[in-house]
Amino acid sequence: MFNFKKQKKITLSKPLIKIKNELIKKKNSCKIEMLFPKEEILLLQIKNQTNRLNKNNVTRTKAYLDFYNLHPEIHWAFLGHMVSRNGGWNMTDLKGSILSQLLSDKEAKSFFTFLERGNWLIFQDIYPQFLVYEESLKRGQNLFFLLPYLNISSFMETIWNHFWEEQDSYILTTALIINEQSYLEKRVIKNPTFKKEVFNTLEFKLQDLLSMSHILFPYQYHDRLILIGQTLNHFESLHERILLGKRLYIILFGDDNRLKMIKKWANKHPHTASRKDYWPHLFNDVNENDPRRFLKIRIKECQLIHGMPKHYSPRLEFAWKNQIHPEAEIGDWFSDWQIIYYLVDSQIKVDGEIEDDYCKTLEKLELAANTKKTISKFG
Repeated sequence: MFNFKKQKKITLSKPLIKIKNELIKKKNSCKIEMLFPKEEILLLQIKNQTNRLNKNNVTRTKAYLDFYNLHPEIHWAFLGHMVSRNGGWNMTDLKGSILSQLLSDKEAKSFFTFLERGNWLIFQDIYPQFLVYEESLKRGQNLFFLLPYLNISSFMETIWNHFWEEQDSYILTTALIINEQSYLEKRVIKNPTFKKEVFNTLEFKLQDLLSMSHILFPYQYHDRLILIGQTLNHFESLHERILLGKRLYIILFGDDNRLKMIKKWANKHPHTASRKDYWPHLFNDVNENDPRRFLKIRIKECQLIHGMPKHYSPRLEFAWKNQIHPEAEIGDWFSDWQIIYYLVDSQIKVDGEIEDDYCKTLEKLELAANTKKTISKFG
């Protein structure tokens, strides 16, 4: 976990000192606002709209982009959209022509459930915050006192109040990164079922073989599709996930011209969760595989070998049914104001180079799948 003691050498800016004081004050306060009937109705509308859009990865991912297009000052909405695309690609990979050779049906289902639960939890936590912000704009008044009634962390109520006054997109986005990863920590990462069925059972496959931790941001540059992003190597570390989120934010919003190209690509290519969305030269959402044909290597340096069929990467709707989720666990993760040291702008530069590494991973996965198929055929 993050070593806060080392960070005490960092001088907090005036805005962060103000946030610190507000967090300490809120932590020591048990004040509960009485709601008017019109506010109760608004809360019900927010919950219903969130539930309607929280059907699956495709509906969530689209909702993030739609919101960002209306409110581009909310940077996390676009960051969330792009990361959620990756979540969808990972979900359909489990039924694609490569990973389906490496995982049993039970393992694939366990990993999908893990990915889907996290995707669902984040949306049901963050989208109500967006709707409260949107309604605040419509009414011209701060409505963030409603957040506790939506089981939103007291940390985020403080941050949204700060954003309402200062319009600091960096602090808001970084705080949302902290919030969402902290929110998932006990509910998913430390969940005993997921630890047993995903992390412990698939530990080697996930970290050393599958390498499904590449997060890709595609965009078109002249006639070439370019992939940038990052790789997460320590998924179970809250600290590393927060730092990854900050790096992804820098990659996405650190260059205005590149941001425009990524936004253009995202709006031009609706998310289906098939990897055909960005690389139709390698992937198809129609299965071209002939089960009677012996598997051979198809990919070399991210190009399809002449005469070989494309890899199957299904759309989400054909890979997995919509899931019915149990209610989110109640509880506020926030306990220590020193978490705001993550809000300090580290001023680091991240180039986002990932395409070569991703290409090698595809070749490695394909080789592993073919090897397993050969062993099972002749074993």
